[in-house]
Amino acid sequence: MESTKDATPTADCSSCPHREDRLKGGRCKPGDSCVRAMSGRQIARFFSSNPDLADQYAGDDFWERRAIAARYLSQQRLLQMLNDPDEVVRRVLAYRLPVDALSALINDQDREVRITVADRLPPDQLEQMVKDEDYLVRQYVAKRLKPGRLFRMIMDSDREVRKTVALRLPAESLGLMINDSAVEVRLVVVERIDEDELSPLLSDSDWRVRLLACQRAPLAEVSPLLNDEDEDVRACAEQRLGRTAPST
Repeated sequence: MESTKDATPTADCSSCPHREDRLKGGRCKPGDSCVRAMSGRQIARFFSSNPDLADQYAGDDFWERRAIAARYLSQQRLLQMLNDPDEVVRRVLAYRLPVDALSALINDQDREVRITVADRLPPDQLEQMVKDEDYLVRQYVAKRLKPGRLFRMIMDSDREVRKTVALRLPAESLGLMINDSAVEVRLVVVERIDEDELSPLLSDSDWRVRLLACQRAPLAEVSPLLNDEDEDVRACAEQRLGRTAPST
């Protein structure tokens, strides 16, 4: 039977600058906790035991060493890495940088970086990102932007972003979304809008919207739905008006 070789990356300790202190002191171990191995797991374990050495690797050629080292660097040192060519490194920066420094990453080319920025920026600075090219970034913005500032996102090109806007927009402004092209958005609107503004939704093209509108609308406006094409909508109108459906 052939033996299976151990595939664990193991670096050569003979030329390692940490051989005399960290290795002999038991703060690193070949194949397990090693900054020179091409292994993210081993590098992470090394810096966990030796965070004071992170600054030495902030400019390393290997992106994973830089990214893991960045978890332990001072915020001042992180500011010097804003132009790092690797997106994984910049994602760490977006998570760890002080909030007042995040504006430098608002237009980063990596979506995950911008999502983290949108998740951490103060709400009063989020309007800078309402036109981001990626819908997920805009959705984070819509979730955190002050409700009174959501008007700029009412016409967003993405359905899920508009749905988030409809969930958070002040109720008195929901009439601006009553004709949204997506039924998922209108379903949110019909549940939140003031009862006195439900009239246009009683004739919505989707029966689910009409049904919800029928359940909430003033009684004086419900009677046209007695002849609705949908059975459930008709039944709702009959129940609200106290009528019995004609026998067949």
